[in-house]
Amino acid sequence: MSVSVPFEIIRDPAAMRARAEDLRRDGKVIAVVPTMGALHEGHLSLIRLARARADVVILTIFVNPTQFGPNEDLSRYPRDEAGDLARARPCGVDLAFCPDAAAMYPAGAQTFVEVRELAQPLCGASRPGHFAGVATIVTKLFHLTRPHLAVFGEKDYQQLAIIRRMVRDLDFGIEIVGGPIVREPDGIAMSSRNAYLSAAERVTARALSAGLAAAQAAFAAGERDAAALVALAKAPILAAPGTRIDYVELRDADALTPIERVARPAVLAMAVFVGTTRLLDNRVFTP
Repeated sequence: MSVSVPFEIIRDPAAMRARAEDLRRDGKVIAVVPTMGALHEGHLSLIRLARARADVVILTIFVNPTQFGPNEDLSRYPRDEAGDLARARPCGVDLAFCPDAAAMYPAGAQTFVEVRELAQPLCGASRPGHFAGVATIVTKLFHLTRPHLAVFGEKDYQQLAIIRRMVRDLDFGIEIVGGPIVREPDGIAMSSRNAYLSAAERVTARALSAGLAAAQAAFAAGERDAAALVALAKAPILAAPGTRIDYVELRDADALTPIERVARPAVLAMAVFVGTTRLLDNRVFTP
C-alpha cells in the first residue's frame, strides 16, 4: 500500500495513543514494527513486510531496560536514532514512536506480563526475567500504537513464539507476522549485536550458520534423530576458537518442548557466545 500520512516522530505515550486512535477512526489499517533501534537490513525487511500489509506503518525505537539482566549490555547497546530514522523512512515508515524509559516506566511501575512455560527453556533459562520484560514492553507498545498487525523477526524465535502465545491467550486481536531471517553474504544472521564482533570474531561467527546448514542437509537426507541433528549443528561451533555454547537444542516449533525425533515442525535453536558477544540463530525443520 502507498504511504498515506506525513512522516512524524512521537515521544509521548499519551500522544502516541491519541494519534493511533485518530488513525483507527479514519479507517486506517495499522502495522507496528517494534525494535530497539540499531537498524540493519533485517529490520528494514520487516518494515517492508509491514508496508505491504497496512495503510500506516509505525516503527517503535526503544531500548527496553526491563529485558536486560544486571550484567548485560544495556549501557552499551548501540544507539543511533537519527541513522535509524534515515534508514527506515525510505522503506515506508509513516510514524516513529521513540519514547524514553521514564515515559514508558513511570515511577512506581510494578506490573509485568509473563508467559510462563514458553519463557522457561532456551534463552529463558540463562536470562531470567528477560521475557517478562519483553512481554511487558510489547503489551505496552500494542496498547499505545493500537495496531491491526505487528511484525517481528524470526531470528528471535522464542520471543516470536511468546508474543504469539500472549496475543492469543489475552485476546489482543492483533495479527502477528514473522519475517524471515536475513543473513549476511557469509551466512551470519543479521543482528544489532554483530557490531560488537572484532574482525576475527566475525569470521568465527560463521560457525553458527555452518552448523545449522549441516543439520539442515542431514534432515533433507532423511535424518530425524534429534541428538544426531544437534551434534551436527554443534560440531563447527565446538571446532571454532573463542566460542562458548549457551544452548543448541531441537524443540517442538510451537510448544518449545524437547523432542527426540522430528515428527512434526521443530526448531533447531542456538545461542552461542563468540568472544563476549551472545548471538542467536535457528532453523525450522518441517517433515
